[in-house]
Amino acid sequence: MKGFLVFIGIATIAFFVTNSLLPKTNIATKKSDFLTSKMQKITYVAIGDSLTEGVGDSTEQGGFVPLLAQDVSSTYNLEVTSKNFGVSGNTSQQILDRIETKSEIAQELKKAKFVTLTVGGNDIMAVIRRDITKIDQTAFKKANQTYVSNLSKIIDAIHQVNSNAPVYILGVYNPFYLNFPEITQIQDVIDDWNKSTENLASDYKNVYFVAINDLLYKGIDGKEGVVQVSGEQVNIVNDALFSEDHFHPNNTGYQIMSNAVMEKINETKPSW
Repeated sequence: MKGFLVFIGIATIAFFVTNSLLPKTNIATKKSDFLTSKMQKITYVAIGDSLTEGVGDSTEQGGFVPLLAQDVSSTYNLEVTSKNFGVSGNTSQQILDRIETKSEIAQELKKAKFVTLTVGGNDIMAVIRRDITKIDQTAFKKANQTYVSNLSKIIDAIHQVNSNAPVYILGVYNPFYLNFPEITQIQDVIDDWNKSTENLASDYKNVYFVAINDLLYKGIDGKEGVVQVSGEQVNIVNDALFSEDHFHPNNTGYQIMSNAVMEKINETKPSW
């Protein structure tokens, strides 16, 4: 019994000595620190045509916009809220009109940390629809001049509301090679259009051109279309385009677009 009591005494003394020497952990403080170290919240504004709206996205979530928001969020530990102002069929003039007249767009642009813009495809389509079998280079050049003027006004309108947010302008691409591979002049038009956009973007601070033509043209496997043979019929398809219209991107295509913008964001993020 005496030995047992001695053991209990020594153990008690050791407990109090150890407890007094070890630093105390304030559980309540740690919990408070965890709650206050939340991710920074930012707003991402997407403006444009059907590519911003997400036509062809089977999830109907908004094409590349939510994909990009999630990628930025996970890469930079940010809580990104995206605002999608994409309207299918909009030309550069219609996009400009919406930015200048819609108060909701202006309000969100004021809060935006960064902006994406898809524009120009419907300007090209307006010329093509006049006669798909005849490529009038003069008509395209005239339409391109109007487009560049509108794009400049769009950038100015965005900067008037928010001069700090970088603007990422996605280029146009050529989906027509699938259905009209013989009309090779369309690719020349696409190249000229993208060059005009890239040149204009370079004239502005915090405005960046994102090329997507080659990425969508070649598809996810890096090929210029995938050949499918069905009996005696040979079909050329593309794994990045929506199978129902062979025009808009599908889910894969929108992921490719998101990756392209994300790559440009990684290059330019230090300037934010």
